[in-house]
Amino acid sequence: DAEATVLAHLPGKGKYTGGTGALLVESSQGVRFAIGSGLSDAQRADPPAVGAQVTYRYRGLTPGGVPRFATLLRVREEE
Repeated sequence: DAEATVLAHLPGKGKYTGGTGALLVESSQGVRFAIGSGLSDAQRADPPAVGAQVTYRYRGLTPGGVPRFATLLRVREEE
C-alpha cells in the first residue's frame, strides 16, 4: 500500500459518462498516474477533492516506475 495526492478528476466513459472515470494522482516520489479501480459509484458521483490524500494498493511497478494495477483503498481523513 502507498499514498498519493489527488491532482484531477478524469472523465468517465461508458456507464460512467458524466461522472468520474479515474483520479489523476501523484505519489510522494513524483510519479503521476491514474487510479480508476476501487472507486464506488458514490465516489464517482462525489470524488475526493483535489489535494486529498488517498491510499492505494498496487502489484509491482512498471519498468518506468509506475504502480501496476493501482486500486483505491480509502481517502485519508484530515484530522
